[in-house]
Amino acid sequence: MAIHPIEFRYGTPEMKAVWETKNKLQRMLDVESALAQAEGKLGIIPQEVADEIAKKANTDYVKEERVNEIEKATKHDIGALIKGLGEVCDNDAGEYVHFGATSNDVVDTSNSLLIKDSAEIIKDKIKTLTEIMLKLAEENIDKVAVGRTHGQHALPITYGMKFGLWADELHRQYERVNHAEQNVCVAMVDGAVGTTAALGEQGWEIHKTVAEILELPAASITNQVVQRDNHVEFIMALANLASTLDKIALEIRNLQRTELMEVGEYFDPEKQMGSSTMPHKMNPITAERICGVARIVKSFVNAALDNNPLWHERDLTNSSCERIMFPESCILTDYILNLTIKLMSNLVFYDENIERNLNLTNGLIMAERLMAELTRSGMGKQTAYGIVRKNAIKAKKEDKLLGDLILEDEEVQKYLTEEDVEAIMNPHTYIGSSKIIVEELIEKSKDWF
Repeated sequence: MAIHPIEFRYGTPEMKAVWETKNKLQRMLDVESALAQAEGKLGIIPQEVADEIAKKANTDYVKEERVNEIEKATKHDIGALIKGLGEVCDNDAGEYVHFGATSNDVVDTSNSLLIKDSAEIIKDKIKTLTEIMLKLAEENIDKVAVGRTHGQHALPITYGMKFGLWADELHRQYERVNHAEQNVCVAMVDGAVGTTAALGEQGWEIHKTVAEILELPAASITNQVVQRDNHVEFIMALANLASTLDKIALEIRNLQRTELMEVGEYFDPEKQMGSSTMPHKMNPITAERICGVARIVKSFVNAALDNNPLWHERDLTNSSCERIMFPESCILTDYILNLTIKLMSNLVFYDENIERNLNLTNGLIMAERLMAELTRSGMGKQTAYGIVRKNAIKAKKEDKLLGDLILEDEEVQKYLTEEDVEAIMNPHTYIGSSKIIVEELIEKSKDWF
């Protein structure tokens, strides 16, 4: 019986495949295999024994059902893994499984493999979403809209700037995930309290050899566990990424409001329902789901931070938390990445509303430009600000065009002509360096990935 929405509603097949229990078992077996190979190579165990363990460290031999059955009796997951692998090894090879290692060598190193696989999926999708944003930025480089600050109309902006901003931020998130992956995805076989004592003089060489076999960096120093500040960085990177996806989806939701309706997510009129009772509704459900699930991903940051301080060399308070935190944070981050790719790939523009909203305030959004041009023409800046502000308040109160009122001002007439004011009041020509900014960003982006 399914309980958690990840089981039936949220998540992608590729990310779920990383964290499903059979694959997790295989990744732990991969660590046991690498340990046996390293010990065989260095003569700690017979080579034929190492070969047998490596051959049988596979879910074709070590069945998940059997390991679960053993764990019910032993109440120890790694103990069950060791016994399950030992049972399928021929001759006495099973006696040498896990020699010199401790449970967290397997747990932490296999988690490194799982997190690495997850990070690669996430990075690929960040790259895809970034490329979508760059394409939208280029396509809309000249699409002028009203920019809003504090929820109020401010100045003209372009949609090219909006999408370019998100592309730039996504690139930074890619770099953060990549950096966190490099720090957290390390191998270790250091034994109890991290000294490698059970492996004798060759302990540290075994540690490095296992890492080499698994194609992971070797941890520099541990105390039986990889230090959790590394895992904090990874979870924070996912949470930060989720906050960016939340930001993007929130903006689309706001721009899709009935009063604005500038852009919105695609709605299939043939199949899709917006409401069970209101037939007219076309809700931004994809964007809302992104925002909602992002909250869960961000909530794991506190849990990750609390996992870093452990008693002395180690305790188990991090373990139960991470069994939930690692798969859920990866699966849900990947899921909302997928949703954001879908959302932005099918974005609908309502150009007539973009133009309507640009002119909604009777020219008030051009007040800054009026002030600046009056100053350039010789009027003092503070005087210009006061005159424009006075007329802007009047335009809003009397529902009149700011340009018309400004032309009636005798002080303004000394500096600007009717033709000057007409040109100044055109919002399509007041976008500053926005085109250059986006063009340079697109050029820079060629070296991002």
